[in-house]
Amino acid sequence: MRFFYLCGMAANTFGNIFRVTTFGESHGAGIGLIIDGCPPGILINESFIQSELARRKPGQSKVTTQRKEDETFIIQSGVLHGISTGAPISIFIANTDQKSTDYDHIADVFRPSHADFTYASKYGMLDHAGGGRSSARETAARVAAGAIAKEILMAEGIEIFAFVSQVGNIIMSSDAAIDYNVIEDNIVRCPDQKRLLKWKI
Repeated sequence: MRFFYLCGMAANTFGNIFRVTTFGESHGAGIGLIIDGCPPGILINESFIQSELARRKPGQSKVTTQRKEDETFIIQSGVLHGISTGAPISIFIANTDQKSTDYDHIADVFRPSHADFTYASKYGMLDHAGGGRSSARETAARVAAGAIAKEILMAEGIEIFAFVSQVGNIIMSSDAAIDYNVIEDNIVRCPDQKRLLKWKI
């Protein structure tokens, strides 16, 4: 397949003070990230990072991809004895269920409801194996970076909670009683049991 589009540089770095750069492809060796700007002296709890990765781990329910990944990671730099040093933090998450040849039969077509056409239009190239960089697999790196960001905030007594409040035209009411403790108790992570029944989950 040939593309004749004007190409720009892909933006893979986010943030100004706390800067995160992600790398890797859906069906490559793995996904990774580099954090530049993490202050020194922060407790980096690997068990917490693993628990955050486990929350987005594929294959957990019928509403997620059935791909199987262990989400095992290794911290390659920037952490000494569980404490951030102030140097760039590098984390690598290996892909264990990559099957790039499964996509060979669609190497010359764009998949509906995926980012294939958009990616090819913007950059002039396309990794047809699972979308390459445009795959949701890339979000594993962002989750790991977010876990470290959470650890920085937790050191200041700040916690972050997130949940699903709408699916289609079914919206959680503004006066719904929100219990942060039950967010993880259902596969769509919604604290409103009435809306869960309507979503038929």
